[in-house]
Amino acid sequence: MTAVALEVTSSGERGLRLPDGQYRPLSAWEPLRNSCSGPVFIIASGPSVAEFPMQRYDSVPMIAMNGSIACFEAAGLRPLFYLCDDAGVAEKKSAALASGIRLARWSALNLESMQRLYEKEPQSLEADSLLLMERVNRWIGVRRRSDRSFAWSARRDPDFVMRWSLLSQTANRIGFSRNYARGYFNARTIAYAAVQLAYFLGFDKVFLVGVDMNSALGQFYDPAGAQVKSRLDGDFGDHILPHFDILARRVIDPGFQVFNLSRDSRLPAEMIPKVSLEQVDDLIGSAVSQPLAPEVGKSV
Repeated sequence: MTAVALEVTSSGERGLRLPDGQYRPLSAWEPLRNSCSGPVFIIASGPSVAEFPMQRYDSVPMIAMNGSIACFEAAGLRPLFYLCDDAGVAEKKSAALASGIRLARWSALNLESMQRLYEKEPQSLEADSLLLMERVNRWIGVRRRSDRSFAWSARRDPDFVMRWSLLSQTANRIGFSRNYARGYFNARTIAYAAVQLAYFLGFDKVFLVGVDMNSALGQFYDPAGAQVKSRLDGDFGDHILPHFDILARRVIDPGFQVFNLSRDSRLPAEMIPKVSLEQVDDLIGSAVSQPLAPEVGKSV
C-alpha cells in the first residue's frame, strides 16, 4: 500500500489503514450531534482576522481551519475543532495541519488531505480525535448519483436543504447539510463547511471572523497567494454566493443565526449581517457556550 486508505471493519467502525500497515480508528460523527450550545466563532484566514481580539473571547468555543491555526498559536489558545478539506493546503502547509490537529480538541479532514499530510507529517494521523470529512453525494465506497438525481431525492430529506434544477447541474450541487455524519456541501470555501459543522454541533449563534472573500488581499499568512493559489474569484459567483444565499433564505432563523465580523467582506450584509465587536458582546450577552463532553465522539 502506498497511500492512506479508508477501511471499514466487520463491526462497522471506520478507520485509516496506513502505508506502514497500522490501522487507526476514526472517531464517529453521530455522537457529536447537538452536543454543544450557545455562540461559536469560526476563524478563517482573511486579513481582517488580525482585527479580532481572540483572547477577549477565549471562553467561547472556536473553529479553526487551514492556515488560521496560526492565530491560535500566536494567542496561546486551542480551538474546539480544526478543519481542512483542501489537499493543496495539506501538501503546502502540512506543518499548519499538524499544529491544528495537535491543538484542537477535534480535527476533521477529507481523505485526500489525510493522504497528503501523511507524506510529510505521518504522526498527525495517530491523533485520537480525528474525523473524516465527506462531501454530500461523494461518499467513499458509495456509488455516486448524478447531482440532479440526488437533489431530487433529497427534496424531502430533513438532513439536507437543497436546490433542484432540471437545467443546471451546478444548481443541483448547492445546499446545506444539517447532518455532518451524512456529509457536507463544499461550496468551494472551508468557511461554509464550518457553518454546517456549527449547526450540527448545536451552536445557535455563529460569528464569522476573517471571511473576507477578497482574493486580492490574500490570506493573513499568505498575502501574495504565493503558498496556496486562490480560486476565490472564479468560485465566488457560481458556488460560494449561492450556498450562502440558501443558508440565509432557508436555514437561518431565530434558533440559528450567523453574523459576519468582516466589515469589507464580499458577502452581502443583507445575506449575512455584519456586526461590530460591541454588537457581538450584546448578542452573546449572558449566553454560555457548552462544548461537548470529553468522551463524546470517541470511536467504539
